[in-house]
Amino acid sequence: MDRLTTNFAGTLFGLHGEPAHERIVVASDAQSGLQAVIAVYSTARGPAFGGCRYWQYASEYEAYHDALRLSQGMAFKNALARLPFGGGKAVILKRPEQMDRTAMFKAFGRLVQSLGGIYLTAEDVGTTADDMRAVQSETPYVSGIPRDNDVYGGNPSPRTAYGVFVGLKAAVQVALGRDTLDGVSVAVQGLGSVGWDLCERLHNAGAELIVADIDAGKTERAKHLFGAQVADTARIAGVNADVFAPCALGGSITEAVAAQCEFKVIAGGANNQLMSLAEGDTLHKRGIFYAPDFLVNAGGIISCVREYQGSADEEAVLAEVAQIGPRVFELAERVKTTGIAPARAAVAWAREQMKAV
Repeated sequence: MDRLTTNFAGTLFGLHGEPAHERIVVASDAQSGLQAVIAVYSTARGPAFGGCRYWQYASEYEAYHDALRLSQGMAFKNALARLPFGGGKAVILKRPEQMDRTAMFKAFGRLVQSLGGIYLTAEDVGTTADDMRAVQSETPYVSGIPRDNDVYGGNPSPRTAYGVFVGLKAAVQVALGRDTLDGVSVAVQGLGSVGWDLCERLHNAGAELIVADIDAGKTERAKHLFGAQVADTARIAGVNADVFAPCALGGSITEAVAAQCEFKVIAGGANNQLMSLAEGDTLHKRGIFYAPDFLVNAGGIISCVREYQGSADEEAVLAEVAQIGPRVFELAERVKTTGIAPARAAVAWAREQMKAV
């Protein structure tokens, strides 16, 4: 690496109003074109575990801030999932010019290796199993890779989708008093790996789908296979449906959406769905049950952790992911007892788990 520093000059060491992150690493590698941020929020439960996002950001600061928010979310996610790991996240800035992808992810692998095991990486938005293989050639601190000889591993997205499905179903029971999804209308924003798998599960459970994605081919396919209605991506958060399932990028629950949407439940696979906890307060005041993303989308990290530990098979992992449902019910009880919004209750619960170790 030709430059490795702990922070950008003049940049905060953490999120506004929050304790400082334990470590923030910014690195570039001129030969491969790598520009990356690794944020370690907490190692209270163990080494920080969280995926690597490869995305084109509007600015370097936006990428930096995203890494900080995502790493905090991973700490909460791992804590509520009872995993023996802390929270961290990596962001690689995607550039308009074509890069040697393998060389870049090898350079990223060397960066991960240089941290000596305090951060473990895996797939996230924009990265693939092949990218993780390139990382694996430089460091053992990586997961989400198909293994030989039927050893458990690979793309964690299906387990993420299963966890969201289980969590969404529990949230519907909490908010609507219905123990099935038959006839429940669900608006799904984003038909990537997680969103598409979730739609399949919802369709098979009898849900009525409304979908939106920037790829018209995907929405047309959903219309054909699932009988889904198609909504504009800019209007999906305002459609008339029982449930909203954000499965694209974060920030879909803006102040305006929280104040105006007509859903009864929000539960999806995207990270950082709320712009801030204030939006969660607004939803709660309006009688909308928000199942926090870091609670319901933990299936992927559960999968990656068990793969990394080499201690599970598909059946055991799915059984562990299924515990997301009971945790949604437990969160609902905490909300009922305390009167605070689900988002704040979940954050407090996660911090309890982090302190208890």
